[in-house]
Amino acid sequence: MTAAGLMARADVVVIGGGISGTAAAYELARSGVRAILLEKGSLASMASGWTLAGVRQSGRDPAELPLAMAAVRRWATLGEELGVDVEYRREGNLRLARTPEEVPVIRRLVESQRALGLSLEFLPNNRAVRQVAPALADTVLAASYCPTDGHANPTATVEGFAAAAARFGATIRTGVRVTGIEATGGRVRGVATTAGPIGTDGVVVAAGVYSDALLRPVGLDLPLTVRQGHIVQTTPLPPFIRPVLGVANADFAGRQEVGGRMRLSGDAEPWEWPAGPLDADSVQPPVWGVAHVLARAVAVLPALRTARVARVWGGLLDMTPDGLPVIERSPEVEGLVIAAGFSGHGFCLGPVTGRLVSELLTAGHASLPIEPFRRARLDGRRGAVSPTLHG
Repeated sequence: MTAAGLMARADVVVIGGGISGTAAAYELARSGVRAILLEKGSLASMASGWTLAGVRQSGRDPAELPLAMAAVRRWATLGEELGVDVEYRREGNLRLARTPEEVPVIRRLVESQRALGLSLEFLPNNRAVRQVAPALADTVLAASYCPTDGHANPTATVEGFAAAAARFGATIRTGVRVTGIEATGGRVRGVATTAGPIGTDGVVVAAGVYSDALLRPVGLDLPLTVRQGHIVQTTPLPPFIRPVLGVANADFAGRQEVGGRMRLSGDAEPWEWPAGPLDADSVQPPVWGVAHVLARAVAVLPALRTARVARVWGGLLDMTPDGLPVIERSPEVEGLVIAAGFSGHGFCLGPVTGRLVSELLTAGHASLPIEPFRRARLDGRRGAVSPTLHG
């Protein structure tokens, strides 16, 4: 998957090699659309690769919940469909209350989401919580428990979507940067790239933190603020915690991977673009961020005190002002579909996002309710300074 031999024309160009982009390329290709996916780095090199990779319905905004529930149904057979082990495990999600103030927060969450049709249980005390996850600390006061939530391997999933898309005829190109979308007369005409121009009548912008910079030159504003996630991965441990863990105020999350490693994350912190090109060092987390992740992890999982750290990395989140994504066929530019701004919780939605993008391009409408995700709701809202396409 290199820049060599880049085609001069495609029915649709998908920009972005994360789960949204690769799933869209897959759905388009198997619908008979001649699609090309362009990724400036490697597949899953940004948010889709660093993510905790929870497949979660619980804790969702009511607008996102129908998409998450549909996605979970799809995840059950996704590995078989793609022909790859995506390491999907439906082992539940616990959202923990660690202080007396957090207990009513969790209780209200359970009540509101049960009213929306999600099977969610309130565990009212430490004994009930530890019946689900005995490794948790005796200081945990309560939790929500969603048994149908789970987790998967993010890199394997993205690469699986890309490989399946290629089998249906899509072209997957990495190391190719899109430098502009060509749009005249109110419709898409093509894209400019570092490997030459491509003519097309359809473009999917699924470029994460770069999405705003791609859209502004065609007159569309997507106000994004970039935040940085801090992630720690341990060396392999014996199996000891099955559900994915979160907390009431979202300053910690963790899960045990299929191979035994713990993947731990903390707050998404403010982040500024570097003066020069973005590289691996630019997104490495600060020492204090790693320390916070580890302290919160040990507080709820005491067994981690003696675990060994294998890797530390950072990841960038494309945050919208209201924390909801934009998924739409642009009313201003014909042939342009946006799937961006997932605000750190787009991995679970990926299989459904890809389907919705394909439907918007091939049928003009979506099979699930996406009205809350229109870009127009953000008109007048402000994001932060975003990069140039050449940075």
